[in-house]
Amino acid sequence: MELGNQLKKLREEHQLSQESLAAKVNVSRQAIYKWENNKGYPDIENLIVLSDIFDVTIDEIIRRDDKLKEKISIDEDVHAYNDPGFILGIIITFVGILTDFGTFSTILMFSGIAIIVFYQDALHVLKRIIQDFRRVTKNTP
Repeated sequence: MELGNQLKKLREEHQLSQESLAAKVNVSRQAIYKWENNKGYPDIENLIVLSDIFDVTIDEIIRRDDKLKEKISIDEDVHAYNDPGFILGIIITFVGILTDFGTFSTILMFSGIAIIVFYQDALHVLKRIIQDFRRVTKNTP
């Protein structure tokens, strides 16, 4: 069963409309429509939210959709080295290694490594803060 069919089945089992599910996931109704009609896929953060709403594991949601599993595999491979944090971290690390500024070079080297490791986490936290801010300002009269 494709992901869209699985999501639609779960939504209907929980007696939710596309609009009410969209509100719970904090996306548009059109996004839910696209997911259910296999015209797009939810990102991993939305898959986590959907699994919580439907009280199922992410594995149960995506296991039968071979096209999605292939897309996830390809996306992970492609993004590993094209990530701006990875590139910036490598540059800063090599500047630290190749320069002779004493302690400052060491700081640069370790900063570059930290950027490589924590860049995505920092972006995730920042994205959540922005989403929460938008949600709060949207609900403020």
